[in-house]
Parts: sequence; C-alpha cells; structure tokens
Amino acid sequence: MIETEEQARAYVAGLCDGRAMVRLERLVTALGEENERQNLVARNSLSMVWQRHIADSAQLLNRDDLGVGPWLDLGSGAGFPGLVIAAMRPELPVILVESRKRRIEWLAHCVQLLGLGECRIEGRRLELVESFPARVISARAFAPLDRLLRLSARFSTSDTRWLLPKGRSAEQEVQGLTESLRQMFHVEHSLTDPEAGIVIGCGQWKETA
Repeated sequence: MIETEEQARAYVAGLCDGRAMVRLERLVTALGEENERQNLVARNSLSMVWQRHIADSAQLLNRDDLGVGPWLDLGSGAGFPGLVIAAMRPELPVILVESRKRRIEWLAHCVQLLGLGECRIEGRRLELVESFPARVISARAFAPLDRLLRLSARFSTSDTRWLLPKGRSAEQEVQGLTESLRQMFHVEHSLTDPEAGIVIGCGQWKETA
C-alpha cells in the first residue's frame, strides 16, 4: 500500500524512466498553477498529489496484458489517468476524451508542454467520437459503470482491457451488472487507497451480453 508522497514517487519511478519522471514533475507543477485558475482537483489533494493523482493513475500500467494499441481515456478532465499514462508511455497512442472547454484547453496545454506527440484530444462528447478499436479503455469519475459500458461498447473488441478506478463503489457497481457481464469484470484494490477499488475487465461489451 502506498501511504506517503515518498512511496508514491518511488512507485511511479519504478514504472518509467527518468525522462518520464521529468515530464510528470512538469505536470505536477503546471497542475498546481492551473488549479489557482480553475478547480481541476480538490485543493487539499495537492499536498498529496503524487499519491492521490500520479501514482493512482500510474498503477494502471502495472500489468503485463496491455499491448501497444490505442488507449482510450474517457472524461479525462484534469488528466487522470490518461495524461499520466501518456507522459509515462509517450510512444503509446493515447486518446483523451473531454467535452468541457476549459478542461480541453488545459489538456492541450499539457500535451504541448510535455511534448506528447502520440497523445491526441477528442474535445467533444464521447457519443460524437468516431469509433475505433481500443486496446485499453480507462475512466476515472466518468459515469456509473453500466452507463460507461453502454457508451464505450463500440470501442471494445475481444482484446480490449478495461481499467476503471471506481473508488468505494467498485464492487457495488459490478454487482449491479447483469450476470453475464459480471463474468467479464472483477475488482482489485487500489494501491493508493485501501477502501477504493479498480474495476478490471477483458473483452467486448455487447448490449445483448
């Protein structure tokens, strides 16, 4: 369990190289500055930014089944987890979906600041984004699980990995799915919050499932 900022930094550093850590440091600095202009994250979370936001996002990379295909991040907002993933894996195609104008501007600023050539922003509602096969679909605080799955189903294939931080509601939201869908997903504990869960899934979500 990651309990301190020092532990969080060390954990993240173990998942990426030194250049990625420099990018993340720049992101943390920019986040603090921008948070004075718009409420990207809770102000009290900035004192634990590596634990609450960076490591919390980075833990999604600690898997051996992610492949190299497009990573689709829904409702990217302040950039978690998608922007952190892009900063740590700059060679990976990462698509950030965000419909709020000021958040879009913030994400665009960060993509340029961090030199993320493979990261692109879809500045519109997910319903308006053209379909493509995503290797990974992630989302933090985007929508209830059943609605999230319906909205993003057309991006999923048999190879898609779903990585969905859901906080304390994770197990309850999985149990709320149909029996056949529950078999696609399970909950793993977050490394940054003992009471939070991450919904993990594999495969193609179908409306008839």
